[in-house]
Amino acid sequence: MSAAGLVPTLRLAESAGFYDLLEQLSVPSPNAGAKSTSVVGGMLCGADSIDDLDLVRHGGMGRLFAGVRAPSTLGTFLRSFTHGHVQQLDKVGAGLLAGLARRVPEVLAGSEQIAFLDVDDTLREVHGYAKQGAAFGYTGVRGLNLQLATISTPTAGPVIARARLRKGNTASATGVARLLAQAIKTARAAGVTGQILTRADSAYYGHAFIGTALRHKTWFSVTARMTPAVTTAITSIPAGAWKTIEYPNAVFDEAEQRWVSDAEVAEIDFIAFTGRRKAEHVGCRLVVRRVKRLQPLASDRTEQGELFATYRHHAFVTNSTLSMIEADQRHRDHAQIEQVIAELKDNALAHLPSGKYAANAAWVSYAMIAFNIARATAVAADMRTARWATLRKKIINIPARVASTSRRLDLHLPVRWPWARDWELLWSKATGPPAPVTD
Repeated sequence: MSAAGLVPTLRLAESAGFYDLLEQLSVPSPNAGAKSTSVVGGMLCGADSIDDLDLVRHGGMGRLFAGVRAPSTLGTFLRSFTHGHVQQLDKVGAGLLAGLARRVPEVLAGSEQIAFLDVDDTLREVHGYAKQGAAFGYTGVRGLNLQLATISTPTAGPVIARARLRKGNTASATGVARLLAQAIKTARAAGVTGQILTRADSAYYGHAFIGTALRHKTWFSVTARMTPAVTTAITSIPAGAWKTIEYPNAVFDEAEQRWVSDAEVAEIDFIAFTGRRKAEHVGCRLVVRRVKRLQPLASDRTEQGELFATYRHHAFVTNSTLSMIEADQRHRDHAQIEQVIAELKDNALAHLPSGKYAANAAWVSYAMIAFNIARATAVAADMRTARWATLRKKIINIPARVASTSRRLDLHLPVRWPWARDWELLWSKATGPPAPVTD
């Protein structure tokens, strides 16, 4: 077999309650649990289409895993999903994340102090005219929209709390209130007891996101749009209020196409959403980071310069009690959700394989489950910084020979294999007793 690492990986998922959770699926298809495991197992090995799921049937896989189905059967299974079944699968994913966090506590290490909940969306390009729900979105590309929320801590990488597929022309912030509320509940169920800081970019600057964060008693940190109210607040910041900061590492500025190594930060009290009824006004802090422009605007050469001509301003609103410098740093860390999106597109979401919308929505939910299992596997193998592709190469897609000894199956792994110790750590974590419960 060429994917020996799938054995401890799925064993870890099983010990976290994966198989038990799958029993709540009411899809009108027999053996839904075995078929779901076949889909997730294929994704863990690198499958990004229905045909690719056949890789879990090659070689000695049939001796180690019972109930593996053919790709044609799995395709029919996915097409049997409805919107309600996808919601059930999302609930399975949330329950599995809680189980993985209990089985491998390091997955959300540090969440007793603070945890970060990031929300973003992306457009997954599709081809052909048979894709239900496909449309031209904000990027000008025809596809389907994926919205997701991730949980991370200062010492633990992100896992996916919730993910959903939407029509291609859906606005970014549509439905974010429900997604955020579900993600916060998922985080609490996964053992996050500390303060939660919800973060998003300017597409989510609205009362739907911030109001939901306030109702669930969490902090928010959202990039502000340059509305007249925000612009007026920035101009009222005293000149002496700006504090110079230096980045530990230079940051490449896409807009200016240059490396930036320093900036200035200031903050001012701000009331957001004054256009809504008074009960929905939100008092908060407006934190502004400004960077000098590489080339001044043409208006700088006139006697009366344009507002903000010398600097580029990046503002966000927050209700956190973090210091101004730390609040700016934590807000910029929101960009890590882009890495999660990139990993998904490099793996299971390289394609949305079906023409049926509900089947693709189910595929997204299975991809979320596979991502979280892969993340827990990496942590259990003491490879917490490894990306999904790296984990596949070093741990999962490892060839082994299956042998029988005294009615017991043995795996003979490669000799002088650089990551043998990591594989053995994963095996011990997956097959050993659960971590002791502490008060």
